[in-house]
Amino acid sequence: MEVILIKDVDNLGGTNELVQVRPGYARNYLIPQKFAVEANSGNKKMLQERQKVALKREQKLMAEIARVSEVLKASPVKIGAKTGTSGKIFGSVTSIQLARAIREQKGYEIDRRRITILGEVSELGTHKASIDFGKENILELDFEVVGE
Repeated sequence: MEVILIKDVDNLGGTNELVQVRPGYARNYLIPQKFAVEANSGNKKMLQERQKVALKREQKLMAEIARVSEVLKASPVKIGAKTGTSGKIFGSVTSIQLARAIREQKGYEIDRRRITILGEVSELGTHKASIDFGKENILELDFEVVGE
């Protein structure tokens, strides 16, 4: 029996996926638990429409990610830090500080949990970080730590 999954089901498939299952499994578990609907002609048309909408939404999101990436790569983000006489900074730069600097200098709100600083930042200079936008879209970002 063919069903269209409404929600992700472990070991079976993801949302908006057409799968073949045994009739008893579909009638007794998937359909009553609202995990799936029967794959009749009307539901198949609705599935095609949902897939078109999802594709448009993903294309729009990819365009936005590309635009944000260009703005972030244009010039390095500068982060101020207090330093000692030897040029080492007190503490280290965190993803929270980097997210705040991006928001203030570039105008984009990026969640700090998506930012990974590569290596430890304990001295002045240029360093690297990566921003994970999801769906295998990772941006390598240069940022500069300057003395206050």
